[in-house]
Amino acid sequence: MTETFQFTLKAADGKARLGEVSMPRGTIRTPAFMPVGTVGTVKAMYLDQVRETGADIILGNTYHLMLRPGAERVARLGGLHNLIRWQHPILTDSGGFQVMSLSGLRKLDEKGVTFKSHVDGSLHHMSPERSIEIQGLLGSDIQMQLDECVALPAEPREIERAMELSLRWAERCRVAFGDQPGKAMFGIVQGGDQPDLRVRSAEGLKQLDLKGYAVGGLAVGEPQDVMLKMLEETLPVLPTEKPRYLMGVGTPDDILKSVAQGIDMFDCVMPTRAGRHGLAFTRRGKVNIRNARHAEDLRPLDEESSCPAARDYSRAYLHHLVRSDEALGGMLLSWNNLSYYQDLMKGIRRAIADGRFAEFYAQAQEEWAKGDIERV
Repeated sequence: MTETFQFTLKAADGKARLGEVSMPRGTIRTPAFMPVGTVGTVKAMYLDQVRETGADIILGNTYHLMLRPGAERVARLGGLHNLIRWQHPILTDSGGFQVMSLSGLRKLDEKGVTFKSHVDGSLHHMSPERSIEIQGLLGSDIQMQLDECVALPAEPREIERAMELSLRWAERCRVAFGDQPGKAMFGIVQGGDQPDLRVRSAEGLKQLDLKGYAVGGLAVGEPQDVMLKMLEETLPVLPTEKPRYLMGVGTPDDILKSVAQGIDMFDCVMPTRAGRHGLAFTRRGKVNIRNARHAEDLRPLDEESSCPAARDYSRAYLHHLVRSDEALGGMLLSWNNLSYYQDLMKGIRRAIADGRFAEFYAQAQEEWAKGDIERV
């Protein structure tokens, strides 16, 4: 640990990078997957369990936490870390994506965005400065700029307008953030599916000399090949000595292919959301535990897994729990999924360190392609 925010690039294998983010509350090993704790909870998981899966950092959501329980209340209660009993790094997103997804309730202009709460209909205004203030009240270690995220497909003119606005907001967020020792503010590259706009956004953010850079506005409706093309265009523009974060992504395949492009950090609700709906991620691909073929299958999800949820519970029991809508089913599958994601990241880091990332990549793809082995 350190009293300052530092990113150290320790090794590279092709474009894939092995690194380490050091900050006062702990070290983040990269490439890293950040479980999403939207309202201060990683759904269906104890945070001690989340830590035991290998997570170095979790994500909180500014929009949701400002509505409930409220940023000022969280501050009075000693900050988000103390409230949720997680004394390790927390990244908070800015609320921009939620504002986009609730576009029917919003009014956006140069000053910021005015929106109605989806909880009680109350009216709120979030400026770039207020977004940073909220994240500071929460006690976030890594804070994200307020941006405008445009769902794809969209007209190039609309994408360009949102990108330019996000750049201006990034500068205001940088001023509002000031100098906070041991903490960081990341800018967010926008530009939709337009390579020239992505490059312009990245170049503009680079001039702000931020401590890290995120790629936003992807995984919002575009095909995977478009996402990878935007990364291919964007990442060479960003400083190699700063961490790179791909927001809201994604599947294990998305992660593997994005690491190959040079991404260092990821977050996604998929592991826990899928778990709550009966879908398990394993080294042999996805397993829908709701399927009838699991009803009398006493095998575990994966006998070689280090996770008790994957190793010690039968598929028959998991099938019963999920089909009965028992909460324990979602808890066990979420535990399995987060463990799988963290094991994947651990394997990626080890492979980069050993100079065999291409081999690891090929083996993972081969295992996923085999699919789940049915009971004989």
